Amino acid sequence: MALKKTESGWLADSQPGGRGSKRFRKTFKTQAEAKAWEAWLKTQVNQDAKWQPEKRDTRKLSELIDLWHTHHGVSLKAGTDTYNRLKLACAAMGDPIADRFTVNTFTAYRTERLAAGIAPNSVNREHAYLRSVFNELRRLGQWNKPNPLAELRQFKVQESELSYLAADQIHELLSELQKGKNRHAAMVARVCLATGARWSEAESLEARHLRNDQIQFAGTKSGKVRAIPIEPELAQQLRSHHLKAETGQRLFAPCYAAFRDAVGRSGLELQDGQLTHVLRHTFASHFMMNGGNILVLQRSLGHANLTMTMR
Repeated sequence: MALKKTESGWLADSQPGGRGSKRFRKTFKTQAEAKAWEAWLKTQVNQDAKWQPEKRDTRKLSELIDLWHTHHGVSLKAGTDTYNRLKLACAAMGDPIADRFTVNTFTAYRTERLAAGIAPNSVNREHAYLRSVFNELRRLGQWNKPNPLAELRQFKVQESELSYLAADQIHELLSELQKGKNRHAAMVARVCLATGARWSEAESLEARHLRNDQIQFAGTKSGKVRAIPIEPELAQQLRSHHLKAETGQRLFAPCYAAFRDAVGRSGLELQDGQLTHVLRHTFASHFMMNGGNILVLQRSLGHANLTMTMR
């Protein structure tokens, strides 16, 4: 603190929080009053942290991502994949100091990604991943500053058209699958068409998941177990298929490539990104066209909300 005698009295000039903190100036009639005010300021600094200069967080962004993965991401089904994506994005941004990572840092990065031909949907996912890292670290007490991406809006992406197969297309596709060398592909496709399961869910089924003319799907995208009834005829075919298969407890061997080849041979024109997913759309569409209830369909598909089912 500096005291200076002026024409109007004693000028007290103080930065109670040290260099870089807020400066206070006040004029008093006497030197004693100025010194008493100085003592009061010092007690305020000691009692109230807001008077102190803000402390830097010198951790790297990669360290925050590691913390997120250790305390939260490791428990997620797709945690490892998300962690790897985050680390790649972090490296591409130069692994900035945590408290110097701003919305401008990320917007510059995503502009470069778009210029490189990366789809807006993919950039939006990276945005969501990074935003969730800061949100979760705040909940864990590992980050006490605002989320730098909280106010940044994602790109608005036009929804793609969802296609489904008509009855004659279904028969044509199953016929091509039967002709293929991989004997598992046709059965997996039939399971997807009968239950609305994702290809990965059907392909990873084990014998224990087939019981009382029902298929139980575990390890799903939502993390919830669901059971779907099937026709007794299909249940018997699945049991017979397992007896002939050499896949241990699993009902099927990997057969995605065989399905892709059969689609090519059949001449079906599908929307981008909807190869095996067209079977799920086909189940849902025919279910509703045949008078099904949309709430039952939501539970069958394992959707968390009705909006996705309605789409």
